Amino acid sequence: MPVVFLAFLVGVLSGLRAFMSLIAVSWAARLDRLHLGPTHLAFLGYKATPYIATALGVFEFVADQLPSTPSRKVPKQLLPRLLLAVLAGTAIGLSGGSLLACIVLSVIGALLGTYGGAWARTVLADFFKKDRPAAVIEDCVAIALAVFVVVNL
Repeated sequence: MPVVFLAFLVGVLSGLRAFMSLIAVSWAARLDRLHLGPTHLAFLGYKATPYIATALGVFEFVADQLPSTPSRKVPKQLLPRLLLAVLAGTAIGLSGGSLLACIVLSVIGALLGTYGGAWARTVLADFFKKDRPAAVIEDCVAIALAVFVVVNL
């Protein structure tokens, strides 16, 4: 699978759930599927990193269910998604080449995941007449996509 496509997908992951891209690349690095060797991002493969990232992701899943959680499209929610997408895209680019393309495509993916994910969730929430089933479906899609990325790195 081309690394630029996987970089795009980790961007989409960031758009759906901000920490999912970090979770995917840290598990991939820990499982030796993403080789970061002597780079500045080698910490992603440290023993504790995927567990910390996963804990942050679980917290995000819970916080996302709260009615007080702001829209993912406001700057304070969008900026972390973009930054985490850049981090994940950089990790993939350093490991597989095409660094600049991976960074750019991860940002494009994050924007698509943010706005497309918000639209899809609204459609699903209207269909179910509540938000919770839509949020759970979005969580499941994000998890499945993260597993796909890790397996294909």
